[in-house]
Amino acid sequence: MRVISGKARSLRLKTVEGMDTRPTQDRIKETLFNMIQHELAGKDFLDLFAGSGAIGIEALSRGCKHAVFVENNKKAASCIQDNLVHTKLADEAQILVTDVISALRKLGSEGRKFDYIFMDPPYDRGMENAVLNELDHSELLKENALVIAESSLQTEIQDEMFEYLKVLKIKEYKTNKHTFLQKVQEG
Repeated sequence: MRVISGKARSLRLKTVEGMDTRPTQDRIKETLFNMIQHELAGKDFLDLFAGSGAIGIEALSRGCKHAVFVENNKKAASCIQDNLVHTKLADEAQILVTDVISALRKLGSEGRKFDYIFMDPPYDRGMENAVLNELDHSELLKENALVIAESSLQTEIQDEMFEYLKVLKIKEYKTNKHTFLQKVQEG
């Protein structure tokens, strides 16, 4: 696995040994960033279920000003730290070693806001909708922020499940998909 583009281009990233994490394949990561790359400069990025940190690191490499990585697994969090140091992006990042819902509540209580929120939870455990429900009523999303949920092809994410989040598009791959959501104005 490597950084595809930007200031850390071509640098190899460590991955977590074992089956606890499932890194996004380079070709899927490249497709994702080709869709959003023109809007990344100077933005704030939140990487949930961050694993090795590859998605958030790619965002930083492509011009995001700051990224927060949320990872509950201590080995994976250590891997993220190593990857940030290796890519010389550690000064632009923060790692929270906790569960995602606790992290969202903590960040919300601090008044933090993000332009992009990416999540890649373990597949087929229903975590996507639990996190999206939390985001639906949070103040973490800046105006026009984009939420991207990576999931199995079988996972259903639909507008009717949320009060304010709306599905913009779904990009399917051979084994998984990305669902792009945006918060509509409240009231």
